[in-house]
Amino acid sequence: MSALLELRNIGLSFAGLRALDEVSLHVNQGQLLAVIGPNGAGKSSLFNCVSGLYRPTEGSIWLSGQDITREPAHRIAALGIARVFQNLALFDNLSTLDNLMVGRHHVIASSWWQDLLGLPPSLREERRHRARAEDIIDFLNLEAFRYYPVGMLPYGVRKRIELGRALCMDPQLLLLDEPAAGLNQEETEDLAAYLLDIRAELNTAIVLIEHELSFVMDLADEVVVLDFGKKIAHGLPAAVRNDPAVIEAYIGGVPAEAEPADA
Repeated sequence: MSALLELRNIGLSFAGLRALDEVSLHVNQGQLLAVIGPNGAGKSSLFNCVSGLYRPTEGSIWLSGQDITREPAHRIAALGIARVFQNLALFDNLSTLDNLMVGRHHVIASSWWQDLLGLPPSLREERRHRARAEDIIDFLNLEAFRYYPVGMLPYGVRKRIELGRALCMDPQLLLLDEPAAGLNQEETEDLAAYLLDIRAELNTAIVLIEHELSFVMDLADEVVVLDFGKKIAHGLPAAVRNDPAVIEAYIGGVPAEAEPADA
């Protein structure tokens, strides 16, 4: 089976600084892959390359067999990659429903003048895309907040709305940058359940950056570890957790079984 997303020897340099160094990985349809590593390891640079904000200086990026390495960010989004950034970027004065509708803008077929005049094609498009936004509201249990301005809502709910806006794009691949940051334990557990539902029910592949190791290890199918722009490990969570190179780079120290008996 061919990979949904494939990175082939990706390199990225800034004025001599090596942010990524020959990073290769693949993501299959419906897979949940976690990317971890210490600060400055290159995780966000990797996401920026995939989403089109950066262009890699070496290597290539493929989505469903199509080379997207040189495609602009808006084209990559239209091809089916949605990204949720760590910092919220919602429209505080708009309702939850209207914020989700923003995620449908790239598939709205009516023209601006039809929208301005309120013509039947525009009204039909409005109903069709609003129905999809309502589906996502139900999926993420946001019904109680449908018409509230998002600026009035708690942080955990707003994080869910941000996720919902990305899902409104109907992506093949969802990039999540530290989705559990700032959430309490209950909200983190709810998020994990939603991500599993997204994978199972929507068959959407997910790649997430996350610092909370217990969240990653319990959730991911596979884990990639970056350190100073290099991939130092890739495999099942249990294997990665006990990899001496990972422990040295990410946690510090060595695994217990590797310590001297008299230490």
